Amino acid sequence: MLNSTGKRQIREIEGAKIFFTETFADWINTNNFSDVFIQKRLLELWQNNSSPSNLLAQRCLLCWISWQIEQVCFSLEQQFGHFHGFTHSDLLPYVLDDDGNLQTSANYQCWSREILATFEPDKSSLTTWTSRKVRQHRELNKYLLECGLYLVSDWAILNDTKPQQLAKILGEFHSLTDLEIRQAQNLLSAYHKIYRAERFRQRANSQSKSKCQSPTTQQLQEIVEILQAESVSKFSIISVLQSLQTIANYLREYRIHVRIAALPTVSLDAELHENSTFLEMIPASNSENLLISTDDDNETEAFLKMYRNQFLNCLDNALNTVVDLRMKKLQKKDINKAKQFLIGLQLFHCQRLSMGKIAQQLGLRAQDAVARLLKLKEFRADVRQEILVKLQAQVIELAQKFSTPTKLKKLESQITELLDEQINRIISEAEVEAASIQNNADMSYFSQRLCQKLGNR
Repeated sequence: MLNSTGKRQIREIEGAKIFFTETFADWINTNNFSDVFIQKRLLELWQNNSSPSNLLAQRCLLCWISWQIEQVCFSLEQQFGHFHGFTHSDLLPYVLDDDGNLQTSANYQCWSREILATFEPDKSSLTTWTSRKVRQHRELNKYLLECGLYLVSDWAILNDTKPQQLAKILGEFHSLTDLEIRQAQNLLSAYHKIYRAERFRQRANSQSKSKCQSPTTQQLQEIVEILQAESVSKFSIISVLQSLQTIANYLREYRIHVRIAALPTVSLDAELHENSTFLEMIPASNSENLLISTDDDNETEAFLKMYRNQFLNCLDNALNTVVDLRMKKLQKKDINKAKQFLIGLQLFHCQRLSMGKIAQQLGLRAQDAVARLLKLKEFRADVRQEILVKLQAQVIELAQKFSTPTKLKKLESQITELLDEQINRIISEAEVEAASIQNNADMSYFSQRLCQKLGNR
């Protein structure tokens, strides 16, 4: 379990320890004492409602699941953490939330209990099921997406992409040629006829509910035969496999982009607080540049004044929009949770209380419950996207006054990149503040505007 500071803490549950030792006393020193054997016996005891020890058996299973959850997070860190910038400690708060109690809480079911409740022993092992459920956890996957990691196999991505969609994704997003797009569409269509069709048949017959595996040699050969029948070109199993993986990588990049608005970053306005300006980042018009020359101080100042006003308005509107959307979503589930969300935001950003103290004031179990309620990283990501959408259109309209129509198309792309950079700075400042909010005397610009909006509600 996690303690009040969000750190992993090993808690020994005396009753469960005694029960486990007594139950398996005769097997501990034998060769038959395996994980599978233990799990099977504990499941039998747990499912026997007439047994006085069924809750202790369940608690032992939940402890095993919690340990396995930690191992999955370690595995994700080892596989992807270095490249995507996260550790297992960043993942644990999303999925390791078991409080160690024997009885289920009336208000909240931890993830370990969800895993156990949905486990079917005749279809998989508890280890496999736990790993799968952790990797399917919605909030964990949202966080991983923010890190640029999309936990879906190449073959699943190819399965749920229509060949018609490739024109936009490969053409507009990846700038492939028409010929390359047609070739990719033909390959994906052949893949669907063989691999996806077989997958559908297996699911219809309840033969497979596991994740998509790599195509077999036989399936790849059948795909090759379809392609050769439709084209004069020659294909090999290896070239088809490599091409399918290439298409999947293109699709993966696009999906990450769509889900977290991962736009390319270029420098913007080197900060409004400094003397360098938005216009200084873009070359002057008298030297084949997009906007007006910064030598014209009056026009430069006019542009910056309008830009700063628009940025402030868009930030305020984005904060209102995201808070309203989150409130409506929570109100559909629990009106009290919606009220707690608003109070929690105010306590954290404005009164700068720790998650532990907020939990006490809101009557929540611990700080992990506050983290799940506020979802600050997701909140900031939503605000960031709202600002970009609102500000981009306004700044492009504003920039038309300072650029010729023939250069506007190129200008739009550059403005998007530049705005993205500045918005990232605002959000990054808020992220740094949130990591050590009690030790930061200065309030971030993000928190200043948010507290003003919360004060007006």
